[in-house]
Amino acid sequence: MESSFAHITIIHWVAVVIYVIATIFNVAGIMFRKERAVSIGYAIVLIGLLVHGVGLLWWWRIVGHGPYIGRFEVLSSHAWAVLALFLLSTKYLPRIKPASILVFPVTFLMIAVGLFIEPQAKLLPPTLRSVWLVLHVIFYKISLFTLLVALAFSLFFILRKRTGISWLQRLPEQEIMDILAFRFAGFSFTFWGIAMVAGSIWAYQSWGRFWGWDPVETWSLMTWISFGIYLHLRRFFGWNGERAAYLYLICFVLSVISLLFTPLIGSSIHAEYFK
Repeated sequence: MESSFAHITIIHWVAVVIYVIATIFNVAGIMFRKERAVSIGYAIVLIGLLVHGVGLLWWWRIVGHGPYIGRFEVLSSHAWAVLALFLLSTKYLPRIKPASILVFPVTFLMIAVGLFIEPQAKLLPPTLRSVWLVLHVIFYKISLFTLLVALAFSLFFILRKRTGISWLQRLPEQEIMDILAFRFAGFSFTFWGIAMVAGSIWAYQSWGRFWGWDPVETWSLMTWISFGIYLHLRRFFGWNGERAAYLYLICFVLSVISLLFTPLIGSSIHAEYFK
């Protein structure tokens, strides 16, 4: 098993290198209007996705469960899911392609952080194996993807208004970026809510209760409510533009705390699986 872990680590580092190269081509292409470079970047990142996927499947085969327990496998699978969903979405929503400036780097950074946390196999007790756990995890990963796209356009909106960076002027109009941020935040709110419901059903099957005010559950609910407030202010009180973008940044910070930091709190049931 030790040699298998070493091989999987190497595969992940290869994926990181490929993603870095793809990011360089993509960012350079967007900044300097080189469509050829952007196309090369997307072709390279697809190769990285395939290599990365092989590493994840190999890990899955060794540990006997999906990549959603240990910190390494959670970060790695987050990165793969975000990138796969982004590439799929650009086929139908080409306007979101500029968000790759944020999505590509976040992908390889998540993998790199996971690799610096020594990969360790963690067994999932049979009593916790459930389709609701799978759904719980899948919908949080989808939500993370939509969160990052909305973050990208919120940041672009603020930066273009506050700075004179020339390449930002070549991005979609401010109104379009504002709408894209709003719509993807709405997707995040929806998928996050579904993930919480699936998690509650899984908790009932595993621990005999739907909700226990565990730190992870509490922060997840706070995050969902914050996005609800964001959407409510935008829809019914006319919040848009820069102040909506800043409000979104606050909501995003809450989501990062909820997804990546609260599982490490010692008093949380989830902490047992993220040590």
